[in-house]
Amino acid sequence: MKRLLLFIAAWLPLSASIASAGGIKLAWNDCLGAGGASNRTFACDTNVGSNDLYVSFDPPVELPDVNGSNPIIDLFSTSSQLPAWWQFKNAGSCRQTAMSAAPVFDQTAPSGCVDLWGVNGLAGIAGYFVTAVLPSLELNHAFILRSVSVPQLSAVEVHPGTEYTVLVVRISNAKTLGLGACEGCHEQICLALREVLLTTNSSGDLQMKNPLELFCPGTPGAFVTWQGADTPTVNRTWGQLKSLYR
Repeated sequence: MKRLLLFIAAWLPLSASIASAGGIKLAWNDCLGAGGASNRTFACDTNVGSNDLYVSFDPPVELPDVNGSNPIIDLFSTSSQLPAWWQFKNAGSCRQTAMSAAPVFDQTAPSGCVDLWGVNGLAGIAGYFVTAVLPSLELNHAFILRSVSVPQLSAVEVHPGTEYTVLVVRISNAKTLGLGACEGCHEQICLALREVLLTTNSSGDLQMKNPLELFCPGTPGAFVTWQGADTPTVNRTWGQLKSLYR
């Protein structure tokens, strides 16, 4: 199986301490530690239902007052251009409202890991960046910036050795078939979890990152695939990919 070699760049907020990447995970249907899947296969035969992508983490240090998080996921298609089925949020997108984010309690099937926010979390898709929004991005590349937060009085403790589900991204099957359907559901896709930033009331922000050099498909947790992505190699240096976000 061919692999997509990614040199994932990260924005480095000056206020954030940077932790090793082993603690952040991405999986379908549940958190990785509770049996979440590394691949999602969909027959593309219905407009009903959805696909849940779970972001979780195991913190390297204790934090007493976590009040929010901003995960970033990179998305690559096997073709030269991101298909219409994977165009979300932005005005004119084929499936503009087909991607959403929510805390775990709001999902049909609660996570097998600790729900970090309970009923207090407010989640959303802060941005879905594609070439039309950020021209420096390649046509087959997008990245998702999500956010979830709670009021300062509802900040929570986190402890090393526990896997917490921080957020769920729900991708609807809407507009897969029939009139107005969007092409590209069968396209093989690779999604890479770049980082999870935790914000706090007063303890300082914690930025948990995956390694700069990543292979897709690769280590479970760092990546997930859609339709069993068998992706071509892309020759990029870390500096070249980092320049895409400037």
